[in-house]
Amino acid sequence: MSEGSLEAAIRQGLGLMATRPDLAEAQAQEILAAVPGHPAGLLMRGGARRRMGRATDALADLTPLASAQPTWPPAHLELGLARGESGDPRGAVEALGRAVALDPGLVEGWTALSVQHRLLGHTAAAERAEARSLSAATRDPTLLEAGAALNEGRLAVAEHLLRDGLKTRADDPPALRMLAETATRLGRYEDAEALLRRCLELTPGFIPARHNLAVALYRQTRAAEALAETEVLLKADPRHPGYRNLQAASLAQLGEYERAILVFERLLADFPVQPKGWMSYGHALKTVGRQDDAVAAYRRALALAPGMGEAWWSLANLKTVRFAPGDLDAMHAALAGGELSDEDRFHLDFALGKALEDAGRDEEAFVAYSRGNALRRAGLDYDPDETHRHVLRSRALFTPGFWESRRDWGCPSPDPIFILGLPRSGSTLVEQVLASHPLVEGTMELPDLPALAKRLGGRTRRDQDSAYPEILGDLDAKACRALGEEYLARTAPQRKTGRPFFIDKMPNNFAHVGLIRLILPRAKIIDARRHPLGCCFSGFKQHFARGQAFTYDLTDLGRYYTDYVALMAHFDAVLPGQVHRVVYERMVADPEAEVRSLLAYSGLDFDPACLRFYENDRAVRTASSEQVRRPIFTEGLDQWRRFDPWLDPLKAALGPVLDTYPEAPAPQD
Repeated sequence: MSEGSLEAAIRQGLGLMATRPDLAEAQAQEILAAVPGHPAGLLMRGGARRRMGRATDALADLTPLASAQPTWPPAHLELGLARGESGDPRGAVEALGRAVALDPGLVEGWTALSVQHRLLGHTAAAERAEARSLSAATRDPTLLEAGAALNEGRLAVAEHLLRDGLKTRADDPPALRMLAETATRLGRYEDAEALLRRCLELTPGFIPARHNLAVALYRQTRAAEALAETEVLLKADPRHPGYRNLQAASLAQLGEYERAILVFERLLADFPVQPKGWMSYGHALKTVGRQDDAVAAYRRALALAPGMGEAWWSLANLKTVRFAPGDLDAMHAALAGGELSDEDRFHLDFALGKALEDAGRDEEAFVAYSRGNALRRAGLDYDPDETHRHVLRSRALFTPGFWESRRDWGCPSPDPIFILGLPRSGSTLVEQVLASHPLVEGTMELPDLPALAKRLGGRTRRDQDSAYPEILGDLDAKACRALGEEYLARTAPQRKTGRPFFIDKMPNNFAHVGLIRLILPRAKIIDARRHPLGCCFSGFKQHFARGQAFTYDLTDLGRYYTDYVALMAHFDAVLPGQVHRVVYERMVADPEAEVRSLLAYSGLDFDPACLRFYENDRAVRTASSEQVRRPIFTEGLDQWRRFDPWLDPLKAALGPVLDTYPEAPAPQD
């Protein structure tokens, strides 16, 4: 084969690679028959075989090729991609890291490196690689500067540069996607969604932007929409582990746990070396009550990543697992390591606190809990004064006259049953009791009501004042009814059984009792209340995946509980009898009497199944999932007393609320 015909054959084979890898492989065979060991021929054959799903065959070509060509980026890129396809993320990271070091402009290399880091649970490294892939895709100086800022975590700088650039080039897809990534990292998912939808209007085939959109939708708990985008992604790349993980997570968010488990099982068979995948699989198994399988999945994650704090916490969060001495040694060793992220560290501290508490080493347990809480609190922007102001504003708005002038407003559907209060107050127990009734369906902690409140508030920046709750006073009857109907439409995907009533168990909805009453006047509202020291300290020991920023400081907890009691006392006064209170200690002491009272308030006939709630095999998606699969037990009632010597900041913040429990103290402004 002459040099000219060899070059032509290489060009032809490369042209066939994306659409006809089988023909590209045949072309590579001809090249290698004429010139044995030719680097381009080996690269072409390895790449073609990888694209046909034959990663092992590809590695036979690419491994020696990369060794023989240590400075050739395409060889290391293809090797990294093949290692990833074969389920070797660590090997993939090594080869891809070499490829992008040799050629920092290698967009495909940075993108693939981000995927492999995520499989290994390396969130920060994945985000850095994603930022490099965004900036590598452009030569625009502004985007390069913004990409560098994004890579270094200087999000405000990146946002400023990108917004300035988009003033003159409003329809630049790379800039839109980079700004969406910045918004995502800032937690502004609605902004990210709007930017990505515009990006896809301009370039419908922009697959990375579609993946970003699916993630933004998932993080807004709009799982059905996220799943639809994921299906498009999987048509483009059916084996992509990131798309499949997102598919499984979206199915789980929709309550389709058996389907989610099946996706996880197939994914982990193809890509077994992904600790986060095993952990997510464990979460799904836990939710459907397969505790032993969940433990095995969490242990598999830890075998792959011994310092993975969230996997240790997931074991602890089952509440029924007792750690062995070797587990304590492993956690101490992980904490002593120097390369842990803050996220791994505080998860480990919470897990270690649980292990030490179970071992009766209470002072050491409290130190571990406190260390984890302090680290978690340092990363959160929570203002207890803002919560207090919301309570004062709500009490000022929701007067008897307010309700008198709005009789019979809102959507008349009686379907929703809201269970609210504080986390760790016994709300999951109340939910499980009600969901054991043949007319009631349990769902999950639905985010839809807070989302409506946030939209009504209209706040786009942290330093802005929200128009909520006062904006509710400006709504007319038609608008209130429309909001109630929107809530029902948004929650409809969570209703699977056709039962007439369903439960929304979001504890924080106590802040939105006025909104509930205004838009859904026939909905039932149940306040689950537990002794303030038991409830608050249980929250202090708990790491929440999201949303409970007040739980990581004892003073914050005491103030929040006090504000909650004050707001609920106000609604007791202005809407007498419309909120039913379940006191946890009374439920434990006399379950039948409390269950009968609860059912009577809910307009339901007594059903003995509600007393045998622990026999209900429904999926339970909260930290108490294993506890409510057992009969009511009393040993947890006074567990906080072992830690009484260290709870003075909590007691001081609770003030009179502690003395008058379960009643509210006299109103104070």
